Amino acid sequence: MFDERGYAGTSISDISARSGRTSGAIYFHYASKENLALAIVEEHFATWPELIGRYKAADRPALERLVALSFDVARAFRDDVVIRAGSRLWAERAAIDATLPRPFVGWLETVTALLEEARAEGALAAGVCPEVAAHGLVCAFFGLHTVSDALEGRRQIEEGLSDLWLLLLAALQKDPDPALLLTRVRERERQEGATDERRARFGDRVLTKSG
Repeated sequence: MFDERGYAGTSISDISARSGRTSGAIYFHYASKENLALAIVEEHFATWPELIGRYKAADRPALERLVALSFDVARAFRDDVVIRAGSRLWAERAAIDATLPRPFVGWLETVTALLEEARAEGALAAGVCPEVAAHGLVCAFFGLHTVSDALEGRRQIEEGLSDLWLLLLAALQKDPDPALLLTRVRERERQEGATDERRARFGDRVLTKSG
């Protein structure tokens, strides 16, 4: 309901009616609507460290990891109601009487670190400062989300993100070939998606046994 209506447009009574729980039960866990909103925003922020950690540890070029991470984050904003609600609540923070976590700082650090790795690998164009480029990338990425959300509810966010990376990688790569890098990222996503589907259908033990 916070995702659909925003903070001001949602009351504890609304949440009670939608959830089938009494207002008293909700207040037992959250002393106020502010505390409930804070819990959702904190859950939103808690999603990212594990996801980022997987890409930091992955054995693949840094620019590929950065692009792949961006698509995972984009899908989370599109598909995960807690992520969407947390984002909307933070945008409406002036109406919430609670101290919310600071956004973007972790993303700036993560993108900077990946760009520094790309520079160490010799993949970054001369003159690209990782810290400055990271700031521009984070602004572009979340700006894309704002526009996509406003125009089509993020339904076409992956297509928009592909177009954005075609533009940005042309400036970031030492030997620009944005289309090839995007193809590698999307092909790996398809392969991993097929593996995840097999694991869901047959289980880890059978998948491991069969290779």
